[in-house]
Amino acid sequence: MNAAIIALGSELLGTTKLDNNSLRITKELEKFGVSLIGKSTIGDDEESIEKNLEYWLTHAEIILLTGGLGPTTDDVTRSAVASALGKKLFLDTAIEKQLARRFSRMGRHMTEINRKQAMMIPGGQPLENGPGTAPGIRIKYKKTTIFLFPGVPREVQYMITTHLHPWLQEHTKMEKSKTVIHHAILKISCLPESEVEQLILPAYKEFGKEWITILGSPGEVTLRLKARGEESECQTRLTLMQQRLCELIGTPVFTTQDDESLEFVLGSLLKKHTKTIATAESCTGGLLAERLTRVPGSSDYFLGGHITYSDQSKVNFLGISHATIQKYGAVSKEIAMAMAKNIRLKYESDYGVGITGIAGPDGGSLTKPVGTVHICIVGSNKTLSRYEQRVFSGDRTRIRLQSAQWALEMLRQLLIKT
Repeated sequence: MNAAIIALGSELLGTTKLDNNSLRITKELEKFGVSLIGKSTIGDDEESIEKNLEYWLTHAEIILLTGGLGPTTDDVTRSAVASALGKKLFLDTAIEKQLARRFSRMGRHMTEINRKQAMMIPGGQPLENGPGTAPGIRIKYKKTTIFLFPGVPREVQYMITTHLHPWLQEHTKMEKSKTVIHHAILKISCLPESEVEQLILPAYKEFGKEWITILGSPGEVTLRLKARGEESECQTRLTLMQQRLCELIGTPVFTTQDDESLEFVLGSLLKKHTKTIATAESCTGGLLAERLTRVPGSSDYFLGGHITYSDQSKVNFLGISHATIQKYGAVSKEIAMAMAKNIRLKYESDYGVGITGIAGPDGGSLTKPVGTVHICIVGSNKTLSRYEQRVFSGDRTRIRLQSAQWALEMLRQLLIKT
């Protein structure tokens, strides 16, 4: 079976509201091997909803709409669906009475506009909404089953659990063991998305591009792998895919677990090797230390850190001389190395990390453009030390995120080689 999702609400077309309902629904569909073939996001416009629904009626066996079932004038989902199906809404008096009783229990009077929530599409099955007042609707049209869910996230989750799950269980039970979709993951640090894509081209040919999805974010790329079939077959195939992709990409792959962050993996390595770390940060403003200490138990290996943002703080807290800063500049290899070395000595840690750079938007020059960052890790000897100069692109937030990510990855690479 295949499905389409239509997320409704003009607020979803702006920058302040994310459509997480579709993710919840997709996760449920995949449990039963239902393929999501498309998703639309439509504002509160009846004509647009109707046209979009008409398209999916010719392509999808299941259509799930979220939002627009409330009582206000911009809640037009019921009327749009009815129009697309060539039907007229009617007032369901049984639902109207249920709504009145519910409002009464809440100590409220049901207003006239709330009667809109009792409007039903002929042939539709009302779906009880435990957490909310707006009932959902399920209706069959030709070969397509349509679900209308409210848009409030907790109400959507209730609809999924109470109504969608049992329906999928019943209508896919004959093929469930053969059609379930399983997933696996790889996370890659500090390689650009384009480079990862180039490295994994052989895997596209071997396993099929449609089963590998690549997702990029600052300093990190995630590969999501899919396989369809019986569980044992899927797990075997996914394991082979993971092994092949790890072979193609190499050590930048830092985990195959969805819930493991780079700082978690690094923390595990520090514990394994019984090593400690201290940090001295300038342009990242403590972001590296914050990420390290997100991990429960990080006190086993993180001894402390300093944010030496100004030149004077580098002098006062790290003992770097004014002359050295004047000679090389605060954003330089020499200062990053001095920061790392001196913070290590100050805390008597196994590793010291120094980060200095220009996060922007101002402060850059021709020789040191915005995004220039120097990162240094100092251990007990040269083989346990590493230095990188990077020029990161993006805004201030993105530059800071990438700087912290590179520092974490540089130390991880040192540890996996020792």
